[in-house]
Amino acid sequence: MIRVLPPEVARLIAAGEVVSRPLDVVRELVDNALDAGASRIEIELEGGGLSLVRVRDNGGGIGAESVELAAVRHATSKLEPRAEAVERVTTLGFRGEALWAAAQAGELHLVTRPASQVGASEVWAQGESVHVGRAAAPAGTTVTVRGLFARLPARLRTQAAPAAEVREITALVGRYVLHHPGLHWRLSVDGDPKLIHAPADHRGAVASVYGPLNANRVLKVESDGEVSVCGVVSRPELTRVRRDRMHFSVNGRPIVAPPELERAVIEGYAELLPAGAAPLCVLDLRVAPGDHNPNVHPAKQVVALADLGGVAARVREAVAQALAQHPLARAAPALIAPSEPSESPRNGSFPELTLVGIYQELYLLAQGEGDLWVVDAHAAHERALYERLTRELLTAPPVELPEPELLHLTPQQLAALHERAAELQSWGLEIEDFGAGLARLRTLPAALAALHIPRLHEQIVEGALGSGPDPRRDVLANLACAPALKAGMLDHGRGEVVLAALADCQHPWACPHGRPTTLRLSERDLAHAFGRRGVRDVARGRDADRKVVPKEIQRN
Repeated sequence: MIRVLPPEVARLIAAGEVVSRPLDVVRELVDNALDAGASRIEIELEGGGLSLVRVRDNGGGIGAESVELAAVRHATSKLEPRAEAVERVTTLGFRGEALWAAAQAGELHLVTRPASQVGASEVWAQGESVHVGRAAAPAGTTVTVRGLFARLPARLRTQAAPAAEVREITALVGRYVLHHPGLHWRLSVDGDPKLIHAPADHRGAVASVYGPLNANRVLKVESDGEVSVCGVVSRPELTRVRRDRMHFSVNGRPIVAPPELERAVIEGYAELLPAGAAPLCVLDLRVAPGDHNPNVHPAKQVVALADLGGVAARVREAVAQALAQHPLARAAPALIAPSEPSESPRNGSFPELTLVGIYQELYLLAQGEGDLWVVDAHAAHERALYERLTRELLTAPPVELPEPELLHLTPQQLAALHERAAELQSWGLEIEDFGAGLARLRTLPAALAALHIPRLHEQIVEGALGSGPDPRRDVLANLACAPALKAGMLDHGRGEVVLAALADCQHPWACPHGRPTTLRLSERDLAHAFGRRGVRDVARGRDADRKVVPKEIQRN
């Protein structure tokens, strides 16, 4: 039932300019279709949306008894006519401005029928003129807006070129596909289909929007709780310099993500992601209706979260957990031409490797799961030491220095000390501000105090008071690097120890600084590089995981 909101409620949600371009019309009408429970949504554009925007859905429709209010401002079926209802919005649309604003900007034509109603209703609206009639139509709603800004020549002259507007609308619809992958979507431009998606999961949505190559490199994320997180993130080898493929929704609403959420995803990768790189991610967040406010932006693209820090922590935890559940070995460089990156080992954990040789006293050559593995002994040893220090950090009380060490700190380090003093002390590192740019190092974690590393105290303080977001990780990563095996220190016995230690790691696929620990090369790559053909040219190891079919079989 559509109702006109009282003035005191309308004042709380009035957004001013709602339709300033065709993209706004598409967004508002798609939101209405999703709110109506549609399983199929079709969008048509002509002339970049200025000539025609049409959105057709098979949702619940509007009953004949209230359809005459559909194009009235602040008339809505999605919000109770009480001020407190604004604090518990559960729909994508709620202001009752979309159809009214579209009628102010162009000619609105609406045909709608609930499944239980005999005959459809039809509405024509332009400006304040509204006419209602009867029609025959299937269940659902079709909204057509023609001649956008035809009566507003100044506004029409400032519109983007049709091709540019189509590009942005296509990106917008792609975001809806990513966050609502279980629906059927179709976008047509001037009669040509531009985006078609059949119901699937998030991986299928990534395939529809970004192609199957990207879809084959994403991992499922699923975490329940007061704040639930589900979706996909890309494997570490699929990254970009820009963050334009990091997508978030809150309670089904695609949003412009606050930097805290983007940073949480990147921190979830930790050392698996090189500095300056951003992954592809599609994450749907679910929070209690009262814990978010979508009424802070005219287009409802920005959402205020009551506990942004807590939500970011849940996102970071969910991403880290998803990555920890998958083997992340990277493919060895191709011998002749670039090949596709490797898929995951089948057993879902670090494989059992047998050492077969050492190269340049730094690289371990091992075999496992039918493939040749190359292990960077320094990176692998560094990862094992890092995880050992992480486990031992809180197992013993901190060690108090017999004579506190006096340190000279930069202004940035002093600011970091004031911000992090309690956090550092919680894991046994006590640094006391002594004034005049000086500080005293009083205690060290027992696990770190036992290390025999040059400039130990200086390295600990530099990491703890550095610019990184996680001082504990920075300290432990730097301290794990120093004693790790270097080139020239490796022999067969130490190689066996390194492989065993790497197999026991929780995250064995990268060192704490983000470099890969392992590469793998399939026998097929070697056979093809040597020109071998025959009984040995069969899918094994990584190729078997990829289900590669030999060319000879394909020809037969």
